[in-house]
Amino acid sequence: MLKLKYESYKYLTEKLQSTALLFVRLVLAYGFYNPAMMKVKNMNSIIEWFGSIGIPFPLVNAYLATATELLGVLLLTIGFGVRIISIPLIVTMVVAIITVHWNGGFDAGNNGFEIPLYYMLMLFILLTHGAGKYSLDYLLRKK
Repeated sequence: MLKLKYESYKYLTEKLQSTALLFVRLVLAYGFYNPAMMKVKNMNSIIEWFGSIGIPFPLVNAYLATATELLGVLLLTIGFGVRIISIPLIVTMVVAIITVHWNGGFDAGNNGFEIPLYYMLMLFILLTHGAGKYSLDYLLRKK
């Protein structure tokens, strides 16, 4: 009896997988949007800041980070190329943790690496599970 109820519960929750993946994609897209816009609006300041914190080739890396975040916002929102864009976004989060957030410790309130770590975990889920049914990837694959 208990096993049957659990199997029914499991079946119902598995039906929500694509909804969960959609929510993860949209939360991440929203999370990358403001940092990307900040970079676009203040590119010269971002280049200077990247140089001041020791990021090599600050001009190239500022544009690369900005392009990655902007492309990430677009692709995560529409659900296209999600497994692919997850990789450079994870790399961006690793760089952010190492260069900006590590000295703050874990706690987000201290500018720690908590939020970038959560983003990395969500991106890893998208890397391993894909965009789900509510995505352009799914529509194109279906045809």
